[in-house]
Amino acid sequence: MTSVTDSVIFRNIFSTTAASSVWSDETRTKYYLRFEAALADVQAHLGIIPTKAAITIKEKCCFDLIDMQELAKETERIGYPVLPVVKQLVKLVNIVEPGLGEWVHWGATTQAYTTTILQLRDTCDLVSETLEQITGTLRKLALEHASTPMAARSNLQQAVPITFGFKMARLLATFERHQQRLAEILSRLLVVEFGGAAGTLATIADTGLAFEVQEGLAKQLDLAVPDIAWHTERDRIAEVGAFFALVTSTCAKFATDVKLLMQTEVNEVSEPFKPHRGSSSTMPQKRNPISSVYITAMASTIRQLSASLFDAMVEDHERSTGPWEIEWIVLPQISTMTHSTLLHTQTLVEGLEIHPAEMKRNLDLTQGAITSEYVMMGLGKVIGRQVAHDLVYDLCRLSAEQRRPLIELLLENEHVLASKIPKEELERLCKPANYLGLSEEMTCRVVRREGNSERA
Repeated sequence: MTSVTDSVIFRNIFSTTAASSVWSDETRTKYYLRFEAALADVQAHLGIIPTKAAITIKEKCCFDLIDMQELAKETERIGYPVLPVVKQLVKLVNIVEPGLGEWVHWGATTQAYTTTILQLRDTCDLVSETLEQITGTLRKLALEHASTPMAARSNLQQAVPITFGFKMARLLATFERHQQRLAEILSRLLVVEFGGAAGTLATIADTGLAFEVQEGLAKQLDLAVPDIAWHTERDRIAEVGAFFALVTSTCAKFATDVKLLMQTEVNEVSEPFKPHRGSSSTMPQKRNPISSVYITAMASTIRQLSASLFDAMVEDHERSTGPWEIEWIVLPQISTMTHSTLLHTQTLVEGLEIHPAEMKRNLDLTQGAITSEYVMMGLGKVIGRQVAHDLVYDLCRLSAEQRRPLIELLLENEHVLASKIPKEELERLCKPANYLGLSEEMTCRVVRREGNSERA
């Protein structure tokens, strides 16, 4: 095993079959051949190379005709895989007619190959599909639990009551922003890279059709045409890497919350149950949050790897001496782990076990103290906010020490009695379900806003 993403044991945990296929040697080589076939077709159509040459080149751009062992051997010797592919293709075409293969790769260069962009497009398609599944499930969860009360946590302490639907709606809104980001990024990412040695199209400039070749090639590959060369301007790649770090960090934030809410003492949610999943080798009672563990571990790794893409931006002059190769190393790992992280998140969201009774139990743990802000605001209207704050602060400490409900202490306090606030009103202020703010309204606003109402 050289990486967890290609390990027989771990590959379906830290990678996916679909994403691994996108970044396989076979797919990469097929995209090399697709590029050569498209280039030949466009150049023949424009009269730059003979039609017979283009027809033969396209016929020989077949993965099954490529000797992968020879390709590996030559790549090690030369240092790049493109020339070895070109050499094999030239040989195959020359078998049909000597000299015909000399039209292969006409006017192109190693970095003209747009395979990385095509592989990133395939990866982004997988990401987009999974995000659609995640957001669809989150809409249902948010709506179903729009009024299910639970405790919000601040600095890992109970803060004020919210609803579980509100928590899910915030997650939904974040993933929807990621969907917007992805759509915006694709218009900048999906751009052809064909430009010649230094990006000036010098090798075919004398034809007077260089821009037409670039445009035709982009059309065949379903990519946009660049306004100028970008061989060493790698912001497009760094941006998509940063996006992968962003979206998986959101997955990790959710997974972290699940881990905390799944603690034995909290028990407000559980990961989807499968026999023995997350079990301990020695403690039979354990049900570890294993999916959340994988999500947070991969998201952390993706953040670290994506940072190297910013190093890859610091390239020298018009063709670099090393930074470009950073992309070759990290993009397959980032891409496969991103898709895996999203799939783990999808499974987690779809099968999440929610325990409203435990949420209510935890709301009642502090015997009313969780509503102290509500009580303070109610008293503040009569005796002043700061006075009320200090009074309720002392009563909350007393409640914890004496293990008595806050309402009892309020009804005994002389300052509260002097405020003339009715007992019924104080009791209302001490009930968590009465202090949910606009949790439900905000949840419904996210779920039912334009574009979501038909899917909710």
